Amino acid sequence: MFSKMILFLMFHTFVFAQIILPESFQSDFKQMVTNPKGKVLHYEGKVYFSSMQYFKWVYLKPTQKEVCTDGKEILVVDHDLEQVSAYYISKGLEISKVLQKATLYRKNIYLANYDERQYTIQLDDKNRLQSIAYYDELDNKVQIIFIDMKYTKTALPKKKMQCNYPKAYDIIRG
Repeated sequence: MFSKMILFLMFHTFVFAQIILPESFQSDFKQMVTNPKGKVLHYEGKVYFSSMQYFKWVYLKPTQKEVCTDGKEILVVDHDLEQVSAYYISKGLEISKVLQKATLYRKNIYLANYDERQYTIQLDDKNRLQSIAYYDELDNKVQIIFIDMKYTKTALPKKKMQCNYPKAYDIIRG
């Protein structure tokens, strides 16, 4: 789960290999994680990205979770467990470097090799991010499909980018 979160830490407006990423975006998403034995986990929710460092994943299915970062710390709020886990980020993926290495494979599909990992990036007909696929550090195949992507030219409100949870939740620092 954390490998896909790190993917969005360094987004900003970049133009590399015809891939344009905005100052901010919001989208519904579907995510499939397939382990090496072929078992598939399905997730659905919403994702928000803003100002190069802030992002928020809101998982709605199969469980309710929020994952938020300010570029320095990741908060994982598990509403089912009534628990918040906080982690400091030691190494994030620099998406600009991935995009610099992206080469057109075929119409709207780009391949990029970065940090010994291959990424497949697909754009829609309006050149907006449609999906990203890669293998994570545990050899799980991760595919994230963005649905109803909305790019914006201004930052999203900071309040919208924060994880919200009751003060009664347990907090675990890692």
